Amino acid sequence: MQGGSSGIVYGGLKYQARCIADVRADAGSTTFLAGTLSLKEENEVHLIRLSPAESELVCDGLFYHPNEIWDLKSCPFDHRVFSTVYTSGEGYGAAVWKIPEQHGQSNSPQLEQLFELTEHMGKIRSVLWWPLGKHDKLISIDDRNIFLWSIDTSNKSAKVISQGSADMLPNLRGGAWDPHNHNSVAAISDSSLHLWDLRSMEKSVAIEHAHIRDVDYNPKKQNIIATAEDEFGIRLWDLRMLKHPLKDLPGHSHWTWTVRHNPEYDELLLSAGTDSTVNLWLAQVSSNDSGPDSPGSPNRQEEPLLNSYTDYEDSIYGIAWSSHDPSLFASLSYDGRVVLESVKPYLQRK
Repeated sequence: MQGGSSGIVYGGLKYQARCIADVRADAGSTTFLAGTLSLKEENEVHLIRLSPAESELVCDGLFYHPNEIWDLKSCPFDHRVFSTVYTSGEGYGAAVWKIPEQHGQSNSPQLEQLFELTEHMGKIRSVLWWPLGKHDKLISIDDRNIFLWSIDTSNKSAKVISQGSADMLPNLRGGAWDPHNHNSVAAISDSSLHLWDLRSMEKSVAIEHAHIRDVDYNPKKQNIIATAEDEFGIRLWDLRMLKHPLKDLPGHSHWTWTVRHNPEYDELLLSAGTDSTVNLWLAQVSSNDSGPDSPGSPNRQEEPLLNSYTDYEDSIYGIAWSSHDPSLFASLSYDGRVVLESVKPYLQRK
């Protein structure tokens, strides 16, 4: 199904951008953080909130950030804390920040830097928070290593607990932290996906020979992940049986860049790519499935694509479901356009 957009547009981002994150810890409203990627201008982090009437996206805060933002994640247990990965003339860095108290002011330019993640020698790719509730650990990934940190946001401290080396794996790109097991992380490289045990920092089960751009765990079903791949589009996997995927979805007409499971409706999946499109999928799988789709498989679906949102003029690198209202998601295209969409019309078809 093809569709345009009837979504709510936020026009506050002045510069190019690729990072948007749901503020999970804000239990009272649908809120997102978005960060810009300007080479020449002072970059910004926008706190974007859906109005009480659900008719517009408003800027709840605009904060200056000193460098280009390549990765942004909101702390899942403190709505005022978030992390960024950034570039500057000196290379790559990562830090955790705190939004100051607003006191009724919409613009407060001074973010408080709680700590930097300074042990990296390589190109930092991403920072991961364990998604479910308060956890005193943080993960950072560069192109050669995974670091596990012990953090204390109250005392503004971070200390490396352990470090794992990618060894011969080419170019780590990022990953996802298992919401069902805080000792397991799925990390992607240019040619594979490996599971890392954070207790031993050893990597194990793998998807080989695949250029994976993104990975996401199903928050409602253990052992189920989705990958966005250059060659195969979108694939759903059971981590206990990685010889074949559970399901293949077509992906995008150009690169499929990111994929996200819905936080509540376990069969809904979003994907976005460089074809300026966001796709909503009904991805029905069972964790008891034993193999890939086949014509006679009861899990095969003729039309898994519920809708394509096409009201964009640039590549889409960021998508985020709302934890407050899981029927809503926000997307961010490279030109700085944020659009909030509702999937309520498609929930009855689950």
